[in-house]
Amino acid sequence: MKRMKIWVDADACPVPVKDILFRAAERAKINMVLVANSVMRVPKSNYISAVVVDAGADVADQYIVDELEAGDLVITADVPLAADVIEKGGLALNPRGSMFTPDSIRSQLSMRNFMDELRGSGVMTGGQAAFNHSDRQAFANQLDKILTQYRKKEGLP
Repeated sequence: MKRMKIWVDADACPVPVKDILFRAAERAKINMVLVANSVMRVPKSNYISAVVVDAGADVADQYIVDELEAGDLVITADVPLAADVIEKGGLALNPRGSMFTPDSIRSQLSMRNFMDELRGSGVMTGGQAAFNHSDRQAFANQLDKILTQYRKKEGLP
């Protein structure tokens, strides 16, 4: 039986989200791999590992796409990566707790591209609000929901 693996696009993942993931991986006994362009500290664990990839645009993203299997969960705020994950049969969860879905990904890609064009033409578009407690709670709730559904599906305690 193929077990779910959690992949983390770790370069931009907020520390509180990583902490939630560390606890969840241990509790659920699910393998988790953090992928980044630099060395990261991770807790000593049989379930948690880190991979350092070469520097460069989208190198970590490509590594995740190449390694993930259908049914795996990817934690990322990167919309193009999320689109690739969904296309490959994986689940993609934003660190703020929203799921990327086949129905929503197209419009999210269009909005991302539009904002890139605006920024490229010199328009100041601002950024996302600071990561806060409600984001952390939304993420924890959505992760718990995903892991509960996975355990039920696999007949795990």
